[in-house]
Amino acid sequence: MTTYRFKGLLTENGWLDDACVRLDEKGIIQSITSGGDGDHVAGYALPGFQNAHSHAFQYAMAGLAELHEGDGIPDDFWSWRTAMYNLALTLDPDQMEAVATMLYAEMARHGYTAVAEFHYVHHDRDGRPYDNLAEMGSRLIAAAQKAGIRITLVPMFYQQGGFGMAPLEKQKRFISASPDDYGKLLEATAAACRHYDGARYGTGIHSLRAVKPADIVAVTHGMDASRPFHIHVSEQLKEIEDSIAFLGKRPVQWLLDHCAVNEQFHLVHATHLDDAEVNGIAKSGAHVVICPSTEGNLGDGLFRYADFAAAGGRWSIGTDSHVGLNPFEELRLLDYGQRLSTHKRTTYFRPGKGDSGFNALRMAWESGRRAMGETSEHFFAVGSPFDAVVMKASTPLIATASVQNRCNTFVYTSDASDIMGTIVSGKWISRDGQHPDGDIQQRFVSTLRELRLR
Repeated sequence: MTTYRFKGLLTENGWLDDACVRLDEKGIIQSITSGGDGDHVAGYALPGFQNAHSHAFQYAMAGLAELHEGDGIPDDFWSWRTAMYNLALTLDPDQMEAVATMLYAEMARHGYTAVAEFHYVHHDRDGRPYDNLAEMGSRLIAAAQKAGIRITLVPMFYQQGGFGMAPLEKQKRFISASPDDYGKLLEATAAACRHYDGARYGTGIHSLRAVKPADIVAVTHGMDASRPFHIHVSEQLKEIEDSIAFLGKRPVQWLLDHCAVNEQFHLVHATHLDDAEVNGIAKSGAHVVICPSTEGNLGDGLFRYADFAAAGGRWSIGTDSHVGLNPFEELRLLDYGQRLSTHKRTTYFRPGKGDSGFNALRMAWESGRRAMGETSEHFFAVGSPFDAVVMKASTPLIATASVQNRCNTFVYTSDASDIMGTIVSGKWISRDGQHPDGDIQQRFVSTLRELRLR
């Protein structure tokens, strides 16, 4: 048995100060009380952050797409995509595992306890399926296990190169030719998840442009309703134009009309929406996954947050290409983008609930849990694993913050240096900026030197 005694623990109803959390040998919460004996932790416990959108392999190219040719040569999402494809063509399974392990350890250092991995590099370098169809997915699960983070692996159905187009040569590692082929990949993924208690899986379609319309309908109508469904949608203006030309409708409107969209759906980016789409997503109960650092880096645009929130829409955050890994920064960037466009400072305000930091933390956690395939109602519930990020109580701004300003101090002023550590199932998987496995970094460095990327 383990008992932690924190200066404070954040619940969905506010702060419990001098909080004692008693755990069994598996890290399952047995009780939470105010006061009592336990291992004193000079910090404040928040529910662990949920990273609802990740492409792990792209961490290897973080910071490498910023040398621009200039002189009229376009550099946008589509040119960045070519560089990303080039990376996807190079990684073998060992290299994929090394990159992902480093990334997940860094996520842990920044306070993430779970990640939804939007995974589409399935085959070998020649585009042939591995003997284990989920070989690459298995490596991502192994990486999560080494880092100690939970993973919801979402293998993507990726069938074609664009609306009505054959697959491109550089997409050959992604392709499942039919729903049956994708079904076999899902079965292999389910088997891979059995090797790690912290692994789950979901269903996913890369995007409307990547799968034939009839097959999108078939997959979404036939999928397991107990698992999350993830899809990229309406990230780029060109995608809107191509969708209208090929499908006769905007992407989100087509989804709403054909796919029985509900709370199982997690629509990644959804940057460019019209009024009907904003209200349609909110009414359906679907979630939007917003990735502010990546969307800013790629020049995607700003999500229509104010209108979506006013309609009761739900959202989570993700780090996508991993140019940023700080969840507090993701929440700030989302807020500040809205402030710059609306000229108001009430992005996260709710009637009767004016605590912006708390509101942001709660929504990102609740919707993020759904993205993982969980339906948790309480930040820390008796009978559930204890997953937390612990903020240092000694940091000057935190030490001097009143209870009512504590969450806002975390969200609007903190970075990784303010994090004491991250706990999953009662165990510290990162503490004082260090992961218990000191070899993770060296394996990553050796891998990148092999790849000669940087």
